Amino acid sequence: MEITLSIVIGVLYTAGVYLLLRRSLVKLILGIIFLSNATNLLIFLSAGLTKGEPAFAQKAGEETARQVADPLPQALVLTAIVIGFGIVAFTLALKYKYHQKTGTYDLDQVKQTDQS
Repeated sequence: MEITLSIVIGVLYTAGVYLLLRRSLVKLILGIIFLSNATNLLIFLSAGLTKGEPAFAQKAGEETARQVADPLPQALVLTAIVIGFGIVAFTLALKYKYHQKTGTYDLDQVKQTDQS
């Protein structure tokens, strides 16, 4: 399972970097989304995949040697999701303002418009 997720993370990073290098703002935003999701999976996978119970307080008299899920990577992924959502919302606002000013999403067409 870890190898499959590693391959998925690699594909997401590759697609994200490829889309960031394109000349369209829509593809730039999709690239940021792919990189954000790949980073979230990488953080989650770095903790290791273990089947465990939630990390709740134990009742009196229960055994203490049980395998519980590590809550730190889950908290980091949750924080990364919120930060990624904020970055995507910011770039969408920039794209909207850019389209209002230039009338296009393609950066090559803006260069041609400036030369005219």
